[in-house]
Amino acid sequence: MYSSYILLGILSIIVFSGILEYIRHQRRIYSIPIRIHVNGTRGKSSVTRLIGAGLRAGGISNITKVTGTFPRLILEDGTETYIHRKSGANIIEQLSIVRFAASRRVQALVMECMALQPIYQSITEDKMIHSNIGVMTNVRFDHIDIMGHTLPEIAETMGRTIPKKAHLFSSENVIPDILTKIAAKKKTIAHFIDPQEVTIEEMGGFSYIEHRENVSLALAICRHLDIDRSIALKGMYQAIPDEGALTRHLVESAGKQMFFYNVFAANDPDSTLLIWQKIRNEGGFTGTRIVLLNTRQDRLDRARQLTEMVANKIGDEAGFLVLMGQSGEVVENMAVGYGMPKNKIINLGYTEPEKVFEAMQSITHKTSTIFAIGNMGGMGAATAEYFELKSKSI
Repeated sequence: MYSSYILLGILSIIVFSGILEYIRHQRRIYSIPIRIHVNGTRGKSSVTRLIGAGLRAGGISNITKVTGTFPRLILEDGTETYIHRKSGANIIEQLSIVRFAASRRVQALVMECMALQPIYQSITEDKMIHSNIGVMTNVRFDHIDIMGHTLPEIAETMGRTIPKKAHLFSSENVIPDILTKIAAKKKTIAHFIDPQEVTIEEMGGFSYIEHRENVSLALAICRHLDIDRSIALKGMYQAIPDEGALTRHLVESAGKQMFFYNVFAANDPDSTLLIWQKIRNEGGFTGTRIVLLNTRQDRLDRARQLTEMVANKIGDEAGFLVLMGQSGEVVENMAVGYGMPKNKIINLGYTEPEKVFEAMQSITHKTSTIFAIGNMGGMGAATAEYFELKSKSI
């Protein structure tokens, strides 16, 4: 009996402590006047960085948290610090970010959504962030085993982070009506952005390949917060890009030229295809076109989607499909099954970036364009870094 009282006492203390910490968190988050929650399939990290940079340029002090390729905390002056995790990613991490931001007495918190499961998306918004500006970059096929197998299902899942009685900004152009309905149920005003509002000349100010959709979305939010457009743009030009940002590098070796496009971060088929078309339409492809697909054993469904896209949507436009990473034989069989000629497929397996470089060089006659896709994880980041170090940015 005595031990039961002790156990009850311990449980009471734990429950009381949890309630007290919840109350403290609510005070912290509401002490930050502007709370921006960025969700979507593609471009979350870039948009989060752009918004933070635009706000800084406009004089709004903010803490920006990016999940991205590698988690980063961006401070008021734009400097970055790496977020160290003792284990895997967990939404509880957002609580410590809010605590830190509140202690700095910033005017705004710009937070990239890190939740995938529907229930966690709800908890992140309704219990942790309480955003007054919601952002939905787009709705595309990704993490279909968790979010849903159709675009409406995925929209419903990510729509859980749309705030109540606030504002939603989005560049979604496939199923905006579903986001509009979700926002209306929450009595939130939905704003859909036209990427054409940003000119080609304005895009020339970026040192890397940024997307007009991302810039127009970030600019719309800055305009909503009364920040002058030119001031916001200047701030965005100075922003440090995400390590998964689309970049182009020229490597000259042994009398050959290789143009390397790092598209690893665009790891869903729709976004990847759009980037291929963008580069093609702007005359970016030179010489032999090589699709370099990085595969991971725990992302075989993604590899299947990308392989099907390459075989059926790119097809003869690509000279070679080069596979690197895990489960290469499985993905090779997928490619053949989707109609990719076997003589156009090169399977390197899990190897070193130097070996990948040598393979690219061997199939380059004089000039080639390498379109690197799949995932930054596994061999992706190391391979991209290897090509970048051997190149000169152009």
